[in-house]
Amino acid sequence: MPDRLIIFCDESVEKGPFYSHFYGGALVRADDRERIEREIQAKKDELNFHGEVKWSKITSNYAEKYVELVDLIFDIIESGRMKVRIMFTQNLNVPPDFDDEQIDNQYFLLYYQFIKNAFGLRYWRQGDNHETAEVSVYIDDPPQTGVKFGRFADYIASLSQYPAFSQGGVSFPRSEVAKVISHEHNILQAVDIILGAMQSRLNEAHTTVEKGQRRRSKRARAKELVYKRIKDRIWKLRPHFNVGISTGMDNRSDRWLHPYRHWCMVAYGSTVDRSRGKKKK
Repeated sequence: MPDRLIIFCDESVEKGPFYSHFYGGALVRADDRERIEREIQAKKDELNFHGEVKWSKITSNYAEKYVELVDLIFDIIESGRMKVRIMFTQNLNVPPDFDDEQIDNQYFLLYYQFIKNAFGLRYWRQGDNHETAEVSVYIDDPPQTGVKFGRFADYIASLSQYPAFSQGGVSFPRSEVAKVISHEHNILQAVDIILGAMQSRLNEAHTTVEKGQRRRSKRARAKELVYKRIKDRIWKLRPHFNVGISTGMDNRSDRWLHPYRHWCMVAYGSTVDRSRGKKKK
């Protein structure tokens, strides 16, 4: 029997002032999924979270509770039972002109790249894995039509014939590419919190004073508190890591082996326009 892996996927800001196209995902083994979901739910119950937890819901009254939840999430990541990947683009990297079809399908094209590359699945056998694996891909409430999603599922399934995956024993069953709702999946909610924190920090959404105000709002300060705990837990895994760049590696297999990684994606043929960077702003 092949191992079964599940990737829960979420996306955030499409266009930010400094960074754009934020995609995030958590990979778990199917055998671990229910236990992880229960652990997160138990912590939510303990903290009196009723319903879905999200980055956008953080307030001053709940900041400390979100910090506790973040600690549990990163305890699970550190244990190796859940791998998290965050992908984004930096605006100073200007991609080449795309045709109308590419622009129209950008949402799913980026998801395709994320699933294909972010988790290092081609190096799956570099760990303690020596058999084959089937990968389920669960996308959080995609806004696209059923026809477009069906086409996307076909593309993901076609990765099974991609040499790096077929030779590595990794396949993507078409039936296992599905739409899901984050409200029903605590793992997706964990991704939302981390992904939201990264896009907020990199685009300075919670670190600057809003126009017309003299100081940051209570909610912005609450989000900074939660972000700092996330950053501290990332630094525990990789000291002093700059969250705005791709995570370094000693070997290509680290793309699979690392429990947590960032990928600042640069499209082939991109040019650099430094006037679009933070210093120029």
